[in-house]
Amino acid sequence: MIKIIADSTCDLSQELIQRYGIAILPLYIHTGDQEYKDGESITPDQLYIWSDEHQQTPKTAAPSIEDAIHIMEPYTKGKPEESDILFFAISEDMSASANVARMAAEELEWSEHVSVIDSQSLSTGIGLQIIHAAVLAEQGKTLSEITQEILALRPRVRASFVVDTLVYLHRGGRCSATAALFGTMLKLKPKIVVVDGKMDAAKKYRGKLNKVIIDYVKDLEPQLLHACEDRVFITHSGCDQEIIDTVKKYLEGLHIFREILITRAGCVVSSHCGPGTLGVLFIEKESETHFTKKD
Repeated sequence: MIKIIADSTCDLSQELIQRYGIAILPLYIHTGDQEYKDGESITPDQLYIWSDEHQQTPKTAAPSIEDAIHIMEPYTKGKPEESDILFFAISEDMSASANVARMAAEELEWSEHVSVIDSQSLSTGIGLQIIHAAVLAEQGKTLSEITQEILALRPRVRASFVVDTLVYLHRGGRCSATAALFGTMLKLKPKIVVVDGKMDAAKKYRGKLNKVIIDYVKDLEPQLLHACEDRVFITHSGCDQEIIDTVKKYLEGLHIFREILITRAGCVVSSHCGPGTLGVLFIEKESETHFTKKD
């Protein structure tokens, strides 16, 4: 048996977590002196209220080793050959989550049966990898086989999003490329892409959010036409339902994807991106040329 565990930045819905039997290890959120677990004791909307009142971005922190041990330990009690663990973490350039999982595996003396994947992504860019791994596990693939396939697939994950406001990214300092945009260009709505595990600003949009997001999705169409057909994610941090429905309708009109999944980003991603952020995330086919941050 292979148990898949992921940190909470994967932004999978409860329905998907249950469907694929995923265990979630939450990261921490700090608002002043208060500490919360992502997805358990505070909502993104509550974070937005706090952030705007205090003119600060909440701090985020990796899971503790104790938390990681606690979530892994039940799966170390069976026969070693039946108790493999596959752990997915947000990009190591953004958090120490992956290293925490490795240390927990060592503490449990179970490292030989734990494969830790640095997703080199965030949000449902991780989720795409998790679901693919879960499908492979259902097919009876071994831990080693799944790990190798995910590492080969990882460079083809396309994770990007448009932010409605630069304020949150600027406060958090997680995307240095936005610093030059902040202050004189507050009306800009940049496309943020994740390349090699790092966030960077790409195309810059102007205008109302509903128009900007549609323009962003249309600009993605050349890559979408060469995407793997299994699934695509629409992940947002609190957008009007009308905008989400319009994006879904557009993707349906491409007649590519068997499944269009809509999820709301959790507290970690939302606290850095702010409300009104929306991304379309997918896996590109292996034969296609990778796009860079300049696309």
